[in-house]
Amino acid sequence: MKRFSQILIGLVLTGLAFQAGTAADTAPLLIEGSFSSHATPTAEAVFDQEARDAEVAALNRQLQQRQYTEVIARINDLTARNFLDNRFYRLLAIAYDGLGQDEEVIYNAGRAIAVSPQDSRAYLLRANAYLHQGQYKRSQLDLDTAKQLNPDSVLAPKLQSQLDEKITKSGDPKEKENRVPLSREAIIYFVLVGVAAVLYFYWRYEDVLRRPKNAFARREVEIKEQYDFIRQIGEGGMGKVYEAYDKVLKRKVAIKRVRPELVRSAYVREQFLAEARMVALLRHPCIVEIYTVIESESSLYLVFEYVDGQTLETRLDIDGRLPFSKVKQIFEYVCRGLQYAHAQDIIHCDLKPGNIMIYGDDKAKVMDFGVAKKSIDRDTGARTVAGTPAYMAPEQQKGFMRKQSDVYSLALCVYEALVGQVPWTVKGFNIAQKKIVPVSSLAPHIPPQVDQLLEDALKEDPKERVQSIEDFWNRMKAIEPLDETEEKTHF
Repeated sequence: MKRFSQILIGLVLTGLAFQAGTAADTAPLLIEGSFSSHATPTAEAVFDQEARDAEVAALNRQLQQRQYTEVIARINDLTARNFLDNRFYRLLAIAYDGLGQDEEVIYNAGRAIAVSPQDSRAYLLRANAYLHQGQYKRSQLDLDTAKQLNPDSVLAPKLQSQLDEKITKSGDPKEKENRVPLSREAIIYFVLVGVAAVLYFYWRYEDVLRRPKNAFARREVEIKEQYDFIRQIGEGGMGKVYEAYDKVLKRKVAIKRVRPELVRSAYVREQFLAEARMVALLRHPCIVEIYTVIESESSLYLVFEYVDGQTLETRLDIDGRLPFSKVKQIFEYVCRGLQYAHAQDIIHCDLKPGNIMIYGDDKAKVMDFGVAKKSIDRDTGARTVAGTPAYMAPEQQKGFMRKQSDVYSLALCVYEALVGQVPWTVKGFNIAQKKIVPVSSLAPHIPPQVDQLLEDALKEDPKERVQSIEDFWNRMKAIEPLDETEEKTHF
């Protein structure tokens, strides 16, 4: 395993050296932006590309010499002095891998993935750390992602070989030697249970077994008979969304056609249906409602309430950012919807500006509970990785989702609405201490109480974070907007 870690570090460093040679194509973690005529003018970059590449090259040499502790100390010192680079996350993951600190490898590799989701090397680092911890399923998930991103990877087959070997050896040989043969009574018991299960499934799904082969084809025709597809209005990771007209009920609807590859497996199809049924139970004026789910041979169709408006993401693309009074008005509706969902023990898991629909007089609805999960345990949460990396809470990146994860994503959406950027892309973000830049210092007319609210809602430890959507909104509601009469938000 040590030999594999050395190979991993060597290959990743080779990729980093190539990146340094093509620095002009490398996007920095720092993203500049102006806000309004009253905002702080855009400042010059804290350091230039040449200085950054030189520093990364020096850190690469230290890693080659196995000076892992020195690399970590150097990066922490650089970030404390506002010397930032998105490659630092991966370098930290490599250094901690050399020290054998798998938890830190997982954390920093997750940060690297959040900044650069297409970086196959970060997935390999995290997969290797999961392998060390014996978390073989998570290791396999990251390894599969890395192979999809880079099918020509030299390292992936070696890691796959080690993972397969570990899975094969995970059973206890002594237990196999001491295994007692089943008795005759036990065999009869299991046979009876099997027969009962077969009979149950036959009676339960008799209509499915007797369904004609062309039933799905007829259902496909029925979709087009009931709905007129007008135009495509969106596309995401799950599929395409269309504006349509329900000819039976005489109303507009939004229809999402789930990508065929996502529901090709009967098991995965059933999981989608189960989650859709769960979300269909949410009936609230601040949540976009699911009307029905229609199956076809090649896909699933989710029929939603049609909302004539624009997403918060589109609104920010136009205006750049919003004044606090508008943000407070919009997020009152968002908080109401999330609070209702949490009361039903349903976590959204993918809250972002693109999933907040604004309509009418700055009213809002939360939509796309496509990866929503039932809250299984109040302490550990549902353990499935899902969501959009830039808006995921730290524990969510590790597969632990809880209601406080939605609080974290909500705070990120508020921050972006006020500033125009998520905290990680703002100049001055302290990567070492995870210290965000206060919004009141970045945009005009924002009350200072908002800074403390967002800081409390973006705590790394979910136990130290604002604990509920209700608590977040109560604090936000108590903050009075400042005079914004002269503010202009359009770039």
